[in-house]
Amino acid sequence: MKEALFLNPVFQDRIWGGTKLHDYFGYNIPSDKTGEDWAISAHPNGPSTVKNGAYQGKTLTELWEEHPELFGNPREAHFPLLTKILDANTDLSVQVHPDDAYAHAHENGELGKTECWYIIDCADGAEIVYGHTAQSKAEFTELVEAGNWDQLLRKVKIKPGDFYYVPSGTIHALGTGTLVLETQQSSDTTYRVYDYDRTDAAGNKRELHLDKAIDVTTIPHEDAKLDIVTERNGDADITTFVSNDFFSVYKWEIDGTAKFEATAPYTLVSILDGEGVLSIDFDSTRIRKGDHFLLPNDISNWTIDGTLTAIVSTPPLN
Repeated sequence: MKEALFLNPVFQDRIWGGTKLHDYFGYNIPSDKTGEDWAISAHPNGPSTVKNGAYQGKTLTELWEEHPELFGNPREAHFPLLTKILDANTDLSVQVHPDDAYAHAHENGELGKTECWYIIDCADGAEIVYGHTAQSKAEFTELVEAGNWDQLLRKVKIKPGDFYYVPSGTIHALGTGTLVLETQQSSDTTYRVYDYDRTDAAGNKRELHLDKAIDVTTIPHEDAKLDIVTERNGDADITTFVSNDFFSVYKWEIDGTAKFEATAPYTLVSILDGEGVLSIDFDSTRIRKGDHFLLPNDISNWTIDGTLTAIVSTPPLN
């Protein structure tokens, strides 16, 4: 039987986490410092498990290795994508991620990390750090070493519904009061540049990675150029945020009925608001806010009836 693979969340405590994953989505979170929901993940630091059907209890990692046909018999050794929801109850550390080549050389073969953010909700006046002002590596290094963060860091006001593309090499950080869906390469490599001199429960400051950060930061900063397009499909508005060598990311806003055809070997779907019915052949499943599922390779067509908003991603077509 053809069926969507619904996935159990994997929660991660973070020094900057809070309770919004419970308050907004109703998740049963482990603590009041829950910072991340690894919603669709095959990363060893938090693999998702399937909660329905023939593969119930299997991890996404196991399916990738044991049932490659579900993913169109991919050539990649590892599942390439990771979908997270982040609750930035306080500021995240200012950080940067390496590209694939640098991560492979310096992080035991790990992937680099290009990512993007969809702002689900945020406090009035919320900001992100996105980029920096330095024009040369020497200037960047000087400002970092002097701790002159107000001069170095570029801050941007945000609002719900905004989308930001964060390629490897981009200095970035989520600000206080921000709830975000993040689509990224399946990597957990982060180089911290500045952490507000915070200490953990034991009184220790978190490690910084200044040498590596200086190595990989894009200088001068360049804003990503996106060609965001919205098209009508039945009773749905389909927005394409980005489509490149790492992933394609879309927003589905459905109010009624929309029919879809697969455009990639598999599709990752996160329901951010509303509810509806997912129909595959003659089988129907209720879907609602907080659900995350994967449509495997044997599903070429599906229909959604309802009123909902979803963020959707697919692997690169290469």
